[in-house]
Amino acid sequence: MENQVTFGGKPVTLAGRHCEVGEMAPSFTLVDGSLQPVASSQFSGKVRIYSVFPSVDTPVCSLQNIRFNREASQLSDEVVVLSISVDLPFAQKRFCAAEGIDRVHVLSDYRDLDFGMKYGFVLEGLRLLARGVVVVDRDDRVRYVEYVPEVTHEPDYEKALAAVRELLGK
Repeated sequence: MENQVTFGGKPVTLAGRHCEVGEMAPSFTLVDGSLQPVASSQFSGKVRIYSVFPSVDTPVCSLQNIRFNREASQLSDEVVVLSISVDLPFAQKRFCAAEGIDRVHVLSDYRDLDFGMKYGFVLEGLRLLARGVVVVDRDDRVRYVEYVPEVTHEPDYEKALAAVRELLGK
């Protein structure tokens, strides 16, 4: 089965392996604002929210990052939010400084599309990531996945956060 979303109403195929609830979360490596590798294993033992988006240079992506930054400030230290795009780390760093993003780890998949391919978020032919959210539990198991059907729309924050609260027993 081919996985597709729409981007501005036009169908786009998602490249990579489609992620499913209940499976073990694939490990991956991204790049931080200092061009240093960041392995997903660094966050094992915590509940993780992977907030996936195409580019910090769009209004909806900006809203998504601001919202998860705000939510992260209200979550316990048992939860970490990784905000993932293929933007260059310099652009991400500039965006975070301008918007006061300080509670989430904004990381880039620009080098290898390691996350994008392992989780099935690569917009084929565009070399961007689709919009979505993945929640992973303390034991590295995927507990929630949303591939936003229309990339220009925001994710369902409430469903993702409900999955996190359930994992925290709240």
